[in-house]
Amino acid sequence: MMSEISRRLHITFFTVCFGFVFAGCAFGDDSPPGWMKQAAAAAVPTYDKQVSAVVLYDEQQVALDSGGEQVTTERYAVRVLSREGRRYAVATALYLVSSGRIREIEAWLIRPDGTTKNYDKKTILDIISDPDDVYNEYRVKLIDGRDDVEAGAVFGYSVVSEDRPLYFQERWVSQSNLPTLVSRYTLNLPSGWKASGVTFNHAPLAPQVSGSNYTWELQNLPSIKDEPMSPSVLNLVPWVAISYGPENAAQAGSRSFSSWTEVSRWTSALYDPQVVVDDAVTAKAQELTANAKTEFEKIKAIANYVQNLQYISIDINVGSGNGYRPRPSNLVLSRGYGDCKDKANLMRALLRALKIEAYPVAIFSGDPTFVREEWASPAQFNHCIIAIRIGDATIAPTVINHPTLGRLMIFDATDAFTMLGDLPDYLQGSFALIIAGDNGGLVKMPLTPAETNLLSREVEVRLSPEGAINGTIRERSTGQSSTIERAMLRSLSAGDYNKMLERWLTGGATGAQLVKFTPNDHREAGSFDLDVEFAAAGYGQLMQNRLLVFKPVIVNRRNALFLTENKRDTPVILDPEAVRETAIFTLPAGFVVDEVPDAVNLETPFGKYTTSYEVKDGKLIFKRSLTMNRATVPVDKYNSVRDFYAKMREAEQSPVVLIRK
Repeated sequence: MMSEISRRLHITFFTVCFGFVFAGCAFGDDSPPGWMKQAAAAAVPTYDKQVSAVVLYDEQQVALDSGGEQVTTERYAVRVLSREGRRYAVATALYLVSSGRIREIEAWLIRPDGTTKNYDKKTILDIISDPDDVYNEYRVKLIDGRDDVEAGAVFGYSVVSEDRPLYFQERWVSQSNLPTLVSRYTLNLPSGWKASGVTFNHAPLAPQVSGSNYTWELQNLPSIKDEPMSPSVLNLVPWVAISYGPENAAQAGSRSFSSWTEVSRWTSALYDPQVVVDDAVTAKAQELTANAKTEFEKIKAIANYVQNLQYISIDINVGSGNGYRPRPSNLVLSRGYGDCKDKANLMRALLRALKIEAYPVAIFSGDPTFVREEWASPAQFNHCIIAIRIGDATIAPTVINHPTLGRLMIFDATDAFTMLGDLPDYLQGSFALIIAGDNGGLVKMPLTPAETNLLSREVEVRLSPEGAINGTIRERSTGQSSTIERAMLRSLSAGDYNKMLERWLTGGATGAQLVKFTPNDHREAGSFDLDVEFAAAGYGQLMQNRLLVFKPVIVNRRNALFLTENKRDTPVILDPEAVRETAIFTLPAGFVVDEVPDAVNLETPFGKYTTSYEVKDGKLIFKRSLTMNRATVPVDKYNSVRDFYAKMREAEQSPVVLIRK
């Protein structure tokens, strides 16, 4: 499993390989090369005004020799269509100091008037890829042309790089969100080697084959519209997962995979030797669990300790496998820091000292739909968590039943905001690799029920005859709802946290003032409380000194988002959510309820929403409830989810009318 550097590599992959796919050529004079001139002469279709640039040419040629050395030549040209498109005029080449190098990088500009510019070697910057890392072997060479381009200009670049792949697999992503006229990937293999590909988000794409050379190509790819609650770009654009190697599979050794069991076996060989249970590890495990009585309490004591260790990414010798290999558990314990795989490995060793077995789990962090079952490859993961084998007495929402390994409780030892028994929502439902030798393989991560992530809110409001209000809001969050609150409290400064609450209040009650707030993080219990006192002058509207009109919804959900577009180009991704609210309004003296909105009861396969009203003892009691299920709604069903949100929005904007007696 790769360290946290692979999470950044994923980000680089999207912002570089998607936004800027690299390029290469033989350099001669200072004028743009012929391939770029030809690309710049191509006719460009008319695009929507939101499209700020178009990729004219995107080519990648990968040549591998029989010794496993790889040379990649890339060519890329983009036409800037608007001022916003200038950000694509950057040439970027990522490389590993220990195992790779950039042979050549050069860039050119063709202005709208036909004049050109060559970016010489003095313009090349060579910088560390992540300045926040203590240890980092990744560097970036870049040429920045953003200040030189204008609408109509073509920026192109070429990169030739060397590397030695850990395994014989590649991913060719045909485009970013930008429209692309020509996208091509060529794999040149040694004689006697072969390649195969699996196509995603597109009809099966067969390569053009000439001997041991393979070429995949697509043309005239449309832009990908940026829409709220949409899948990641990689789940929308065509891409091909490529595996290659000698025709005699035995000659490929451990650098080629035909099944997830083989990936588990390969990764286990990197992980298992690093589980060191020495006297120091055993003593620490016994110290942490001295007061624990049950299996769950023992695991929780160790989980809390490992979560609180300082996170530091260690990116040394990544090219020789250390991106997947954790440091020895006793070393991580003595140093007191580590990355995701180090933390999982240390937790595994501490548990083993207590005769509790656990297994590392390779997973993709950030998109539960990212990993594809059809392609057995360690390249699909960027994070490491842990699966703990437990007895029948230990119960938690994140337990899965494995056919060989038994009951496993899944836990992320890196996420300091999610407690044992829960799992970050961006990991839930994802395919992940349990690393357990021949017994390992790809499994589906658990999904916690929406009700375990409940936000419960009680609002008490006093309404004056003039329409002013003052009151309290009491929120109680559990599961992933509490994780969101906990993360905001810890990550924001006191001033920014205060501003966030003020924006939340004024988003529902214009002119509201935050009088007092008290957050309480019950981390051990996996819950979070927030008490707020507030006031708002003129919240209710007094009409003709006789009618008083106000909305019973004082505040929105802090992550509230409504779908309003009439058309949709991409599916809608819905996350699980549960909200229960009771708001009690003390009515002003001399007024009674004249009119309330109709109660609402919406129920669909992906969610349920209800409201109700009751008048009792001079008070109006308003209740609303929302339960959303994790779902992917296809484009042809978009109207159903849009209408659901529209009716919910209408219900929450409908006013109550009071009349003076």
